[in-house]
Amino acid sequence: MKQHYIIDDSNFDMAGEASSDVKRTLTKLGVAPPVVKRVAIAMYEAEINAFIHGGGGEATVDIDNERVYIVIKDQGKGIPDLELAMQEGWSTADENVRKMGFGAGMGLPNIKNNTDDLQIITAPGEGTEVRMTVKMQ
Repeated sequence: MKQHYIIDDSNFDMAGEASSDVKRTLTKLGVAPPVVKRVAIAMYEAEINAFIHGGGGEATVDIDNERVYIVIKDQGKGIPDLELAMQEGWSTADENVRKMGFGAGMGLPNIKNNTDDLQIITAPGEGTEVRMTVKMQ
């Protein structure tokens, strides 16, 4: 089963809707709650990063009996130092984002901690593509 979503950076009220929809779909499919939770956390973090830092983007989700595969792409500035960005607490979020409760520097670490495979393709000025796999078992 494949699903596709647009992450619209102009509509804050829709931020997180794609990950919420995937969570509902997995629950309806009878996927084990711990797997649903891991997918929801990882996808939400990547979706919010695309919203806040990437100027929006798109998410593609492929669900089969063995795994959930998620790709989130944005057209933002890219991540200049991925190793640094993977450290808990490191963030480039501005003050307005922090006032809304985001930007604690836990997005990428949370993604890593909740996926079985994570690939991040990024370069300054090139945007970011986050590829995540969560196994069903």
